[in-house]
Amino acid sequence: MPWNGGGCGPKKRVGRSEKAREGDDFLRLLRDSHIFASAICEILDVKLLREVSPCPLTPSQFQILKLMSFNGHHQIGEVAGFLGVSPPAATKNIDKLERLGLMSRSPSKGDRRATLLSVSRKGRRLVQKYEDLRVARFAPVVETFKPAEIDALTTLLERFSISLLSHEPIGEKFCLRCAGYIEDDCPIRQVRGGCRYQEMRNSRQAEDVSEGVS
Repeated sequence: MPWNGGGCGPKKRVGRSEKAREGDDFLRLLRDSHIFASAICEILDVKLLREVSPCPLTPSQFQILKLMSFNGHHQIGEVAGFLGVSPPAATKNIDKLERLGLMSRSPSKGDRRATLLSVSRKGRRLVQKYEDLRVARFAPVVETFKPAEIDALTTLLERFSISLLSHEPIGEKFCLRCAGYIEDDCPIRQVRGGCRYQEMRNSRQAEDVSEGVS
């Protein structure tokens, strides 16, 4: 802590400015936010994927598998759209998943020119194994906190995320910041005016019912 004064007179302690303290708090928030996001990605995503998958899958390939396992059939163009990649790039990933027996293709009953992608039984087992391990790995961490603390943390994370996203242009791309855990009451919908992926999923499910797809 700096001191002000000279000679033989009494020295006066000068405290740090409020602006400097706010700057420190801001940097700490940024640092801890990055640590939290990195820990979630590294420990609960990448590491678990390596543990459950007998063959190497990229995060994008597994995201395709997980999204479709949770949310039903999709077409290649839709997969490219919600991954933010070109159709050829999406096809390359889908080809690998199909070679591994994790996904299959079939013609759409409503439009024979369109190809529907679906997750195989083997693919669903892989996704379920991943989800079970994720819960088992996450549970001991959650148990170190009181329910009220978890609730408060969840609320603050939600508020922080919404505030951060509210300063960004909405755009037309799919969001999927929820990693495919689609919920009707997703708080981000308030900022973006809806969920494009959920709208597409509902439309696809309606088509599946009309076509008799299970």
